[in-house]
Amino acid sequence: MKHLVISFICDDKPGLVDTLSSTISSHHGNWQTSSLHHLSGKFAGIIEVSVDDSYYNDLTGALNALSHFNLQLVDAPNKASGEGKTLNLSLTANDRAGIIQDISSVVHQHHGNLIKLVSQQQSAPHSGQLMFTAKVIISVSEQDVEPLIEALEAIENDLMVDINEQ
Repeated sequence: MKHLVISFICDDKPGLVDTLSSTISSHHGNWQTSSLHHLSGKFAGIIEVSVDDSYYNDLTGALNALSHFNLQLVDAPNKASGEGKTLNLSLTANDRAGIIQDISSVVHQHHGNLIKLVSQQQSAPHSGQLMFTAKVIISVSEQDVEPLIEALEAIENDLMVDINEQ
C-alpha cells in the first residue's frame, strides 16, 4: 500500500471535488484525510490518499492529466505513530500582523511540532473589531507542555488559549 499526498490550487468552480474524488475512486485510491478551502476566488487543498501498489501509476497518471488543477503529488510514508502528547488548542486574539509567526516561533522554541493550523479572521460580534481565531494541533513532549502553554499565553495579553490534551 502506498500513501500519496496531493496538494493543489485552481480557479474555483463547481464540480472540482467531484472531479478529484471520482478520479481517485475510479483508480482504486482511498481518499483518507483532506483540508479543502475557498480562498480569494481560488480553491486549494491537500488530500491524503492510499492506493495499492498495483494501481499507483494509473492513479498518479490520471491525477497529473487533470490540466485545470495545479497539482503536486508527493509519496508519503505510512502513517507514523506520534511521540509525546498531542494538544488541541483554540486560540483567539485581536488580529494583528505577525501573530502566526509569533505562535509558530513559540511552538518551535519549545520543541513542539505543528501538526495542523487552521486560522481565520472575523469580526467580533459586538465591536466589529477584527479577531484572529485558530485551531491548532501540536505534538510536544510531556515535559515541554507546561512551558509551551505558558509561552503561548505570554505572547500577548489578549491571546486566549483553550487547551484540549489527548
